[in-house]
Amino acid sequence: MTRQQTLHEINTSLSLRPPQAESLQKLATALETAPAMNQTGERDLSGILASLQAQFPTLEDFEREFPSLCFALATGVGKTRLMGAFITYLHQAYGINNFFVLAPNLTIYNKLIADFTPNTPKYVFKGIHHFVFQPPEIITGENYDYRAAQVQAQGKGQVSWLSPVTINIFNIAKINSEVRGGKEPRIKRMKEVLGDSYFNYLATLPDLVLLMDESHRYRASAGVRSINELKPLFGLELTATPFVETSRGSVPFKNVVMDYPLARAMADGFVKEPAVVTQRGFNAADHNPEDIERIKLEDGIRLHEITKVELITYARENSVPIIKPFMLVIARDTTHAAQLLTTVQTLFEGRYQGKAIQVDSSKSGAEEEEMITRLLAVENVNEPTEIVIHVNMLKEGWDVTNLYTIVPLRAANARTLIEQSIGRGLRLPYGKRTGNPAVDRLNIVAHDRFQDIIDEANKGDSPIRLQRIILDAPTADDKKISVEVKPNYATMLGKETPPNLPLSGEEQEGGTSSSPPDKGELEGVSSAEQETMWIVAEVAANYAANREFVPTSNALLKADVQQAIAAEVRERLTPQQGTLFTADHAADLAAIVAKTTTVMVQQTIDIPRILVNPTGEVETGFHPFKLDVSGLHLQPGERELVGQMLRTHEQFHLKAAAGKQEERLEDYIVFALLDYDDIDYFSQKEILYDLAGQMVQHLRSYLSEDEAHNVLNKDRKLIAREIHAQMLKHFWEKASGYEVQVSRGFTPLKACNFTANANQPPRSYRETVTETGKIKQLLFGGFEKCLYPLQKFDSDTERRFAVLLERDAQKWFKPAKGQFQIYYKLGTEQPEYVPDFVAETDNVIFMVETKAKTDMEAPDVQAKADAARRWCSHASDYAREQGTKPWRYLLIPHDEVREDRQLTDFRRFQ
Repeated sequence: MTRQQTLHEINTSLSLRPPQAESLQKLATALETAPAMNQTGERDLSGILASLQAQFPTLEDFEREFPSLCFALATGVGKTRLMGAFITYLHQAYGINNFFVLAPNLTIYNKLIADFTPNTPKYVFKGIHHFVFQPPEIITGENYDYRAAQVQAQGKGQVSWLSPVTINIFNIAKINSEVRGGKEPRIKRMKEVLGDSYFNYLATLPDLVLLMDESHRYRASAGVRSINELKPLFGLELTATPFVETSRGSVPFKNVVMDYPLARAMADGFVKEPAVVTQRGFNAADHNPEDIERIKLEDGIRLHEITKVELITYARENSVPIIKPFMLVIARDTTHAAQLLTTVQTLFEGRYQGKAIQVDSSKSGAEEEEMITRLLAVENVNEPTEIVIHVNMLKEGWDVTNLYTIVPLRAANARTLIEQSIGRGLRLPYGKRTGNPAVDRLNIVAHDRFQDIIDEANKGDSPIRLQRIILDAPTADDKKISVEVKPNYATMLGKETPPNLPLSGEEQEGGTSSSPPDKGELEGVSSAEQETMWIVAEVAANYAANREFVPTSNALLKADVQQAIAAEVRERLTPQQGTLFTADHAADLAAIVAKTTTVMVQQTIDIPRILVNPTGEVETGFHPFKLDVSGLHLQPGERELVGQMLRTHEQFHLKAAAGKQEERLEDYIVFALLDYDDIDYFSQKEILYDLAGQMVQHLRSYLSEDEAHNVLNKDRKLIAREIHAQMLKHFWEKASGYEVQVSRGFTPLKACNFTANANQPPRSYRETVTETGKIKQLLFGGFEKCLYPLQKFDSDTERRFAVLLERDAQKWFKPAKGQFQIYYKLGTEQPEYVPDFVAETDNVIFMVETKAKTDMEAPDVQAKADAARRWCSHASDYAREQGTKPWRYLLIPHDEVREDRQLTDFRRFQ
């Protein structure tokens, strides 16, 4: 396996995000550019640096006595997974077996040990087949006394059952504490069981690679100077903040080769969007500090409760796990934290008793143990904690995805507020943006600092906006164009100018240009005859709507159909064109109709237009059910909250939809539910008032009558949306029957529209793409069996599947939006499903979807698959009536798409 193939396999097996894949590619490029990085003994560091600087303009200096490269990735992008990818690549591509991983503190140290241990939730090598039976040996600061002895024995050939790969994980903070006063760290001291210190053993290894997690925390520490004596092959640093804070200010790293700052992570949708929130018209001068603190806490809780409802509703609408959000309160010191805990427990008539915890150094013994246990379980929906009050214990390594509301109550400048607030709250609970603002947003409640934070976020060096840009020479990527690609038959008939562009790279087996294959049907045709062909093609395409006369595209070749087409074409001809086809030359027009329709039939796959309609009287309704109100604890309030996104400046308002006060509490909810189109008051009145009554009973359990009126008046729409989301799971529809109607036996192929680089020629579909993260930007051509001259692929898996189709299919294409008009149900929406491929073989037509293996069971993937299978079943029924080929749907995991496969091998996925 080549190194590029190894890169591709790791990318797909670990499902690396684009910035992770880009980082791995940069490491591979560095090792190829400077092979001396991977050589033992004396090395010319300045020569290695010079070689790499030509490739990486941001690299100024290694800043160490060995080559060291920094990969700066924003919080939440996935640095630990990237470490796993680095280790896998170095082992498989270069045979490197020994790795030394440094953690900055005990929290991250324990997290790294867990993430490198098999069968743990975030195991970094999950999907790497190479490590399934022999996962790497993990040596830690607690077990190296005896585990290291086993590893050394393996190195001497005394044992053979251990994995050849060893990962040593050590806490640099502990080493720093051990070297105070000039002492040797424990790892360097003599050990009887080893015969020498483990440190000295590591220093003799010829292939030791150093990985430094969150390296900005300990870059210049005594412990690192001690570690330098290991003289590794090279070092790889990972951090979200590539600079060291000193008394003179921030000192940036000089060895950065990959810079993916927070601004890019936000723009690319890998983290939440932070927003600062205040009250409409709030003036801090009108309140004393104690009042401001209480108002911010109250509004933070109100915002937290609204977010909780939004998350529950989103989860129910989209059939995904429910996320329990929590609120973080930042205190000045431990005394202040204790006061805040008391205040929080008295707010809203004590409704947060037992739901708030204080996290700081004031706890010890059993209290500390309980605090840590609750803190670590804060993501669990069954853990009651909803408010965490802390001073400064929440550092790197405490990775949670359900922090949604932050209330900073510590006096600090705006930049510090931003940096300390957003760091722990940016991770997305579902791993990606949902498109729902409430699910994708981190709220910072800062009434008294609102404008200061916005001004700070708008500064050029803000961590939210800061991007490092290096200008290169102009490239083909500078200008984008829109490309319309018509199906082959349009260009073969001369109706469109063929995109006859030379393919980039070497000539490939699949062809050397992007022009459509020459079928030899239209050689020697005059321009006048070609104009007639265009008219024939238009008339023939219109016959697709006449299913009774033309049930399939093959019917266009029947004599009576061709006679009808010829007659209609003759009527459309101009007098000048008509002179070509007088009564004496009627056979000439018939020949052109035959040639044109033959090309159209050869260059299409029959796609019927299928409608499923209920017959007779249709009734709908909702089954009675017990409303789940466990996540709804909305609070009364009159103040309007205003929020502003720190990156995009978009402003939003969280204001009650207040209206007239109803006499019955239930009426607020029922009237709000009537806004939904699928709810009819007269036929569903009974269940509407039953559900409204359940909600009112819940509100009365913790609110007074006036407070319940207040909540229902201002939050009626939010409550109605949550109830409606639950109602959809109990929806029923009853019809006398359902009729499958095929309105067209085939539909003409639609044009595809792509965005492409103006000066970058299409690539051959067989050409390996090294930077797979950029594949969506590329056009591919050189096809022989594709029904379009050019195609775009969303992933390299799709490109490789096209290679198989070119070999095994009769013809294939990637459909454009609207070609099939298949719709699937996803929550309350019914989006259109566009499959990846359609391929015709000798005896079947396949509709194909290739998906990442980890996404195969995702709700949206399964919903699309269900809709596609139903469509294929109806299309097969129609094909059976016409004596044509049946349809089959294939949902194929990405790791199955290999060139040693045949198309028939995938039938097991239908």
